[in-house]
This record gives sequence, structure tokens and C-alpha cells, in this order.
Amino acid sequence: MEPIRKPRGTIDILPGETASWQYVESVIRGVCRNYGFGEIRFPTFEQTELFDRGVGDTTDVVQKEMYTFTDRDGRSLSLRPEGTACVARSVIENGLCAGAMPLKLYYITNFFRYEKPQAGRTREFFQFGTELFGSALPSADAEAIALAHRVFSALGLTSVSLHINSVGCRDCRPRFREALIGYFEKNIDALCPTCRDRLYRNPLRILDCKSPVCSGIAAGAPRTTDYLCDTCRGHAEGVERLLGSAGIEYTVDPHIVRGLDYYTRTVFEFIDDRIGAQSTVCGGGRYDGLVSSIGGPEIPGVGFGMGLTRLLACLERDGLLPGADGSPELYIAPLGEDSAAAAFALGEKLRSAGINVTSDLCGRSVKAQMKYADKISAKRVIVIGGDELAAGRAVMKSMTGGESIEVALTAEDIAANLK
Repeated sequence: MEPIRKPRGTIDILPGETASWQYVESVIRGVCRNYGFGEIRFPTFEQTELFDRGVGDTTDVVQKEMYTFTDRDGRSLSLRPEGTACVARSVIENGLCAGAMPLKLYYITNFFRYEKPQAGRTREFFQFGTELFGSALPSADAEAIALAHRVFSALGLTSVSLHINSVGCRDCRPRFREALIGYFEKNIDALCPTCRDRLYRNPLRILDCKSPVCSGIAAGAPRTTDYLCDTCRGHAEGVERLLGSAGIEYTVDPHIVRGLDYYTRTVFEFIDDRIGAQSTVCGGGRYDGLVSSIGGPEIPGVGFGMGLTRLLACLERDGLLPGADGSPELYIAPLGEDSAAAAFALGEKLRSAGINVTSDLCGRSVKAQMKYADKISAKRVIVIGGDELAAGRAVMKSMTGGESIEVALTAEDIAANLK
């Protein structure tokens, strides 16, 4: 019988790898705590309408990439493809809009998109994200960017560079949209089929196309920064001024537009060119109209998503992940039923003291147990047989240096000698 394999585009995170994930997540949680962000958790699936209205029905995410199904009551539901719309829905539904502002939230969870699996991109992916609601000031944008920058700094990652842009607002974007349409109409025959379809519905998406031909054409397209209204220009200058005051280096990049429709004004990406084509490790921006688009009040927002798989790849490449040491501090090798019962009780007492202890569960011989203790890299071993039980004492031996000491068969004495 053929073994069942995991679905294409998913990954297993094995015990030897989870220590790295836990380390990164602990650093992230510490940084979020320092910035006053609280954790939010939300459902794995939502009503499909949330993403149609919140993310935008002209985006690739909604048109091509969502895992959508009909439940037994005939409702259309979708696995969450991103977090911002989910958080906005939760904020509205749970009345958080009426609380103290700004509202600062973060999440670390998995998302789902039906994409072509490749290096740095899977169909189930893991992301750290933040959402800040209630401030329309440049300082909110700058704080979101600074928080992401702080995470990279805390992890020791120096290879990422910050790229920022402004995509304007509902007042100035129509002029830019018309300029884009006019430019791309001259090259329409060379565009890929997807971009030809986007031209009149959402021309900004052409700037984000990964096709080499479309990217080459887009390189000469009008720039968002040339069409900003005075308010958007002042907002962008305010963000740049704040980043500069904090010593956060950045590049103004007019090609940064992001892939979702809800963005307004500030957009940004942290890029690491050394991880291949999928070089964006973190991306986000401002989304002032999102909450109202899904039935909430007019509340401004800004946030980002950071891909954890790509982040871990960067950290591993640069040797910035701590070594995982899950090896037992002590292996107890019992000989016979009475010794096994004593070993089990002793192990439980030592675990209560916070000590990593392993004992035999397979009825192995003492020789086989020693081989097993060596395979799992146990630091010390104690063999308990009839003589040891009768004397109430046994020998604890180091598996690396070979040193041996005699200990009483009590949790207190063993724990003291382990320390």
C-alpha cells in the first residue's frame, strides 16, 4: 500500500526545526510587547464575502488563490488567505472600535493560497502580522515600520533593506490610474493575458506582475509619487522624516504597490535579495478604507505581514539561529519490572523539578538501552537493577566525559548532582 503524503505546497515542521520557530516567535512576542501590541486569534475560515469586499474582487488573491467551499447550509466560506481583513472583521464584531485608540494587535498564524509552490512560497504559509487602528498620522505608519525593523534587529538580521512608497488616496489615485491606463494601452499587445484583463479594472496590479515582459514594460510606467495630492505628499514626507529621525534607513521605490486593493498612501516592503525571486520578507502599508468597506465605521489602519518561512531561511543562511538542544539531561535504564516502576516514579519526580528525563519504554536489554541513550544524546545515565534498589544508591555516569559519581536514588540528590 502506497503511503499517504502531505498535500502539495505544504510543509512538515519537525521536532529538530520547531526550536528555531519557537525562538523566532518568542523574539517577535517580546518586541510586540515592548510596542504595546496585544495578540489576537481569529478563525481559520471566514465568509467568502469578507475577502471579496475587504481584499478586493479584482485581486489575484480573490480571483485565483482562495480555497473556497460551500458548507452544508449552502454558505460560501474560504480559508483565510491573509490576516488584515480577518482582524478588521473581528474588531467590528467584538466592538473594539468603541475602545481606546489606537488599537494595537498582532498575530502569528497560518494562511492558505492556491499558488504555484516554489522556494519561499507554499500553499499553506505562516505569517507574523500587526494591525494598528485609529490613527491617520504618519507616526502610526512609522511605528509599524519601526516595529518590523526592530524584529529584524533583535534577530541580528542585517541583510534586509526597507523600500517605501505612497500609492495615494481616493482623491489623487484616479489621475494616476488614468495615466497608467494611457501608458499601458500603448503596450497592450505585449502584456500577458492576466495584465490585459487587469488594464481597465485595476491597472496598479500590472506594476506588481512577475512576468519579465510585463515587469520590463512597467519599469517605464508613470510613478505614483508624481501624482500625489498635497495631503498625500505631506503624509509621505512625514513618514520619511520620522524614519530618518530614528536612524531607520530606507529607499523610496515607486514600484512598490503591494498586491491588495485596500492599501492607501504608505506602502512598504523589507527586501532580502539573497533569498531568490521571492525576496520580500515583510510587506504592508496603510488601509484607511478597509474597516468601512466591510461594514464598520471610518477608522484608519496600518499594518504588515512578515513571512516566517522566508525569515527563518534568512536567519539560517546567516547562522543566526540558536542550536536546538532537546537532548535529555538524564536517561534512567531500569533492569526488570521492579526497577522499571522505580525508574518511572523517579522520572516523574525529576520532571516535576523541571529536569528533562527519559527512561525505557520498550523493555530493552541494558546494552540496547545504552545504545538508545547514545542515539538521543542523553547527557548522563543511571542504571537501576535489583542491587541498586536494595542499596538505595546507583552510579550516575556522564555519556560524554565518562565521569561517574554515586548518588542516592532520590529526586533531590540526583537533581542536586545534575546541577
